[in-house]
Amino acid sequence: MFLHWLIFALVLMGRVSDAKACNSTQYGDARIKLWKHLGLEDNNSQDDRMWPLMNNYKYNPYYGNKPAKTYVGIYVTSITNVDEKAQSLSTQVKMITVWLNRKMKWNPNKFCQIKTFAAPKNMFWTPDIGIMESIKTEFGTKESPNVLLRSSGFTVSTDILSMTTACKMNLYRFPFDTQICSITLQSTVYSDQEIKIDTLSKAQLDKNHIINKSKEIFQSQGEWDLINITTRNHITDDDLERRKMDQLIYKITIKRRPLLYVINIIIPVFFFLVLDLISFFVDSSAAEKLSFKVTLLLSVSVMLLILNNTLPSTGTDIPLIGVFCGATFCLIGISILETIFVNYLKIKGAKKRSVETTAAVTGQDYCVIDQQNPPDSVRDQNEEQSCTPNKIFTECRQKTPLYWTRVARIIDVTFLVLYMITIIVFMSVLWVLLRQSKYLK
Repeated sequence: MFLHWLIFALVLMGRVSDAKACNSTQYGDARIKLWKHLGLEDNNSQDDRMWPLMNNYKYNPYYGNKPAKTYVGIYVTSITNVDEKAQSLSTQVKMITVWLNRKMKWNPNKFCQIKTFAAPKNMFWTPDIGIMESIKTEFGTKESPNVLLRSSGFTVSTDILSMTTACKMNLYRFPFDTQICSITLQSTVYSDQEIKIDTLSKAQLDKNHIINKSKEIFQSQGEWDLINITTRNHITDDDLERRKMDQLIYKITIKRRPLLYVINIIIPVFFFLVLDLISFFVDSSAAEKLSFKVTLLLSVSVMLLILNNTLPSTGTDIPLIGVFCGATFCLIGISILETIFVNYLKIKGAKKRSVETTAAVTGQDYCVIDQQNPPDSVRDQNEEQSCTPNKIFTECRQKTPLYWTRVARIIDVTFLVLYMITIIVFMSVLWVLLRQSKYLK
């Protein structure tokens, strides 16, 4: 009994060894034999290998013609550019297209274990799959002139594409935003009754194959991180031809690295606001303080120009960073107006003090008092106590400038308190909106 099993195993090993033991001459002969077996030497028989829709499936009277399956896998190798103003995404992808042609099958045991065979692409039918969002698409290096034939009957076409696709972006959370861009694959001619497009991961029975492979070969380490790639099928109506077209939609999720914008825009603008707040505690001349605040205002305006060159002019929502810089510009502007008004009151009091000092030196009465007909208040005081005109003049001279100085100080302190409260409330509201937009998305 065991002898029979041993003989069977030896015969099986002998067959495998004979099949694999091919020298270079035998291997070359096997390739020529396979070339003839597939009918590649005869261009008149291209129908069999160029039109798998006709020979893969037979007509079923109950369900009609079964569409030919085409599997497409897109692997993102790099993100070259994201243009927020143009709302476009530039990527380099590896696109693998696989379809079944039963006429192109062979038994590897008969051809020195040849399981794959490269042949010119122009000798085969290839699916006319286009990218609907494409603005510009070109081959990354060079169009592959060949396709890869597998012994199981599958034909594989591999292309490296550099493409720019339209992508509708929501920049409300810029630069902490996450964008989702679509790549829609659709045949330009064949309907859903002829071609069915499906993802390559389903053929490999691995849902995470595309994203795992993309992260493995991802080369770019720039501003954007590749987060996820999902797929879904969709049937769309062609109004012109009055038929339905099958679509395979790739959803590419990318996330921006915000460190550059935080260092170059957010932190400087925040420190401009802090410096404007601290300037209230600086005891310096009015001209120096005013020039300092105007310099801060010009610095914020430079940041606004940088944002204007980055963000699109049209959008459904105003980016929060634009609100932050715009509100900071307005707060510093209001602070400058308050400083001008307070300085005006202080100058007004200083002028009155200088005039009174001049009047005291020249002997003129700044408080114009009629010696013959003094005011009622002075007359009442004279009745209670003796009051000379020099004493009345001295009290008036002291109270008038101090009144404007006191008003200026009260306005300055009140504005400082309101200014601090406004900044705290504004920052808190901005933070809440940023967090809410993250969860809502």
